[in-house]
Amino acid sequence: MIKIKNKRSTCPVSTALEIIGDQWSLIIVRDLFLERTTFSDFRNSPEKISTNILSNRLRKLQDLDLISYALNPKNKKIKVYFLKDAGIDLYPLLYELSIWSKKHLDMKFHPLSEDWYEAVKGKDSNEVISQISENYKGFREKVLKEMIV
Repeated sequence: MIKIKNKRSTCPVSTALEIIGDQWSLIIVRDLFLERTTFSDFRNSPEKISTNILSNRLRKLQDLDLISYALNPKNKKIKVYFLKDAGIDLYPLLYELSIWSKKHLDMKFHPLSEDWYEAVKGKDSNEVISQISENYKGFREKVLKEMIV
C-alpha cells in the first residue's frame, strides 16, 4: 500500500490525482508500457520532458513504489526502469483516457496511438487491459533477467 504523507483530502479521486495527476507521471507510466526503460528513452518521447522534471517525476514514482529500476550490468550508470505491480494497475486509467480522447478530442493523434486504437477497436476492454497488463509483466521479467550478471 502507498503511504500518503500529506493527507490534504479524504477523497480518493483527489488523493490519486495528487499522486499521478501532474502533467508527466502518467506519461512516464505510458512510456514504460511502451517498453521505454531508460532516462534517454523517456527524454526522446514526443512530449520532450525536460531533464529536471523527468528526474523529479522518476524519483516521485519510485518513492510511491509505482516504479523501480535495476542497473544495466554492461553500464552501471544506466538505470533500467520498470513498473511495479501498483504501477501496472494504472493501465486501466491509461486505457480509459485514451478511449475518451479518441471519442471526444478533435485532433490528429500520433501514429502509434492510431495503430493502438485500431488494434483494440471492438474488443472487450477488460480483456485488452488484462492482456496488456500480463504482457507487461512478461516484459518486466525478461528485463530483470537481463539485468542479472
